[in-house]
Amino acid sequence: MKERTAKNVHDAFVGEAKAYQRLLEYAKKAEEEGFSQIAHLFRAVAESESVHSRRHFRLLEAVADTQANMEKAFQQETTVNGNYYPKMLTEAEQDSETAAALVFSQARDVEEVHGKLYRKALDHFMEEVSVEYYICSVCGFVHEKEAPEKCPICNAPESKFFKVE
Repeated sequence: MKERTAKNVHDAFVGEAKAYQRLLEYAKKAEEEGFSQIAHLFRAVAESESVHSRRHFRLLEAVADTQANMEKAFQQETTVNGNYYPKMLTEAEQDSETAAALVFSQARDVEEVHGKLYRKALDHFMEEVSVEYYICSVCGFVHEKEAPEKCPICNAPESKFFKVE
C-alpha cells in the first residue's frame, strides 16, 4: 500500500475505533438518563463503526495464526508498558495534569499485567485450560479465576469488576 493511502487507512481506523468507544459512552449516558431508544441507536451506530474499524484494520495488518498473534500482542503490550505510558506519565506530571497522570500510571500497570497474561498463555500454549477473567471497570485490570476483593491497581471494590463472557 502506498504511504499516503496507508496513512489515510490508519487515520480512518483510529477515527472509527474512537467513534465506536465514544458512541458506547454516549449510549451509557443516554441509558442513565432514561433514553433507552437513543441508547439503542448509539449502540447500533457504534457497531457499524466497529465494522468500519475492523475493515480498516485488516487493510493495515495481517491477522496471522493464534500463536503469532499472541507473540505480537505480547510484544505490543511490552512496548506500550515500557515506552509509551512512562513517557506520557512523565509529561502529564511535568504539566501538572494529575488526572491524566493517574490514568496513565494505572494503564501502564495494567498493560504490564496484560503482558504477563500473554506470556503465561504462550508458555502454556498447547494446554487448553479454561480460565475466567474479571475486569476492573475503573482501571481495566484483568484478574483470573474470580474478582478480587479490591483492585490491586486502583483499589476499586470487588463490585466494580465484571466477568468477561
